[in-house]
Amino acid sequence: MDELLRDAAERAISYRRSLADCRVAPTAGAIAALDALAGPLPAGPTDPSEVLALLDTVGTPATVATSGGRYFGFVIGGSLPAALAANWLAGAWDQNAGMIVGSPVAAQLEDVAMGWLLDLLGLPAGCGCGVVTGATMANFGGLAAARHALLARAGWDAESQGLFGAPPITVIVGEEVHVSVLKALTLLGLGRDRVTRVPVDGQGRMIAGALPPMAGPTIVCVQAGNVNTGAFDPIAEIGAAARAAGAWLHVDGAFGLWASAAPARAHLATGVAEADSWSTDAHKWLNTPYDCGLAFVREPAHLRAAMSTSTAAYLVDAGRREPWHYVPEMSRRARGIELWAALRQLGRSGVADLVERTCRYARRFAEGLQAAGYQVLNDVVLNQVLVSFGVAESTRRVIAALQHDGTCWCGGTEWQGHTAMRISVSSAATTEEDVDRSLAAMIRIAREHAGQP
Repeated sequence: MDELLRDAAERAISYRRSLADCRVAPTAGAIAALDALAGPLPAGPTDPSEVLALLDTVGTPATVATSGGRYFGFVIGGSLPAALAANWLAGAWDQNAGMIVGSPVAAQLEDVAMGWLLDLLGLPAGCGCGVVTGATMANFGGLAAARHALLARAGWDAESQGLFGAPPITVIVGEEVHVSVLKALTLLGLGRDRVTRVPVDGQGRMIAGALPPMAGPTIVCVQAGNVNTGAFDPIAEIGAAARAAGAWLHVDGAFGLWASAAPARAHLATGVAEADSWSTDAHKWLNTPYDCGLAFVREPAHLRAAMSTSTAAYLVDAGRREPWHYVPEMSRRARGIELWAALRQLGRSGVADLVERTCRYARRFAEGLQAAGYQVLNDVVLNQVLVSFGVAESTRRVIAALQHDGTCWCGGTEWQGHTAMRISVSSAATTEEDVDRSLAAMIRIAREHAGQP
């Protein structure tokens, strides 16, 4: 075991060292070579060192360098040194973070990290929190708490009686609601096609004046950070209308909620703290290893009730916050360990600097592309940039060629009638050199495949 773990560490260190100069996307040959990992299940055991060597030799070339500094797709952060090291240690500990008795250290670190997060993000100190896989389950947690609270107010127990015969719940979303919210609504039995959609402006922000009248059990979902533009809904104004109507306000803040931690960006999140529930990801802007999502609910009792299960004699309750009471899972990995490590490494000023620095890099991309004559479609207020290289087909050619080139990686999107390349700057590993190198590749490839603007 000792030698195997040393070998694994050396291979991992070698991989991380390679990120500065490696291709960001794997070659077609590296992907094709993955067939070597297939075949029938071996008839007998394989030496662990051989398993690791095969995994590294075949698997490593087929990875996407999302942990490097030149990956700008899907709002994916890298992994901070302390968080990655904590992840390794947590893997060795192999803790089940469901109950305190199963891992006192995991429960303690989760509790500490949650307290730090509430303070850092400016959320109410008494919030309940669940550490989950990502934004979909974080939205699920917040919206499950909303479903519980609204139906309980109407005299209905959703957890014991289900939704057959329950009072209907109206769900209001923006026209550009993120798919993770719709998936959570689907899982909750509230339906993704039953939502009331509110028109948005030219940056994807909900138009507060277009909110429909609200009566009866109602959930209003707002965005802190549009996935294409980074724009924030007018949360304070929408929240005031929701509170006046007795509606539940849920904030989908998968990456944008972290703006609250950066003094120069916090104004974007005005009104966020007045909501009833929030979702965000730590594996985006906080740069914890995958995966780590966070569900916050103003009244912890609502989240606990929504995640409740029937009791079993063998499940031990320590008499204080049991982690599994606030998440869908019972057995789960100890994500709170690397969450704590990331926050401990950065501190308040480090988180603020990470957010500010990546926002500056986004602005650098936008200014460079505009100077080269290409159209930036959004107001770059956060870490998202949308750029068009002319007609739709030209933009698609540039995106495909850039991904094939390997210098950096950006994805495409369709937004308000435009085909665009989407640049998301989220990684602590990104440097000015990475930005300038990637920007040069974008402009070179655009001129080759879309022509001089």
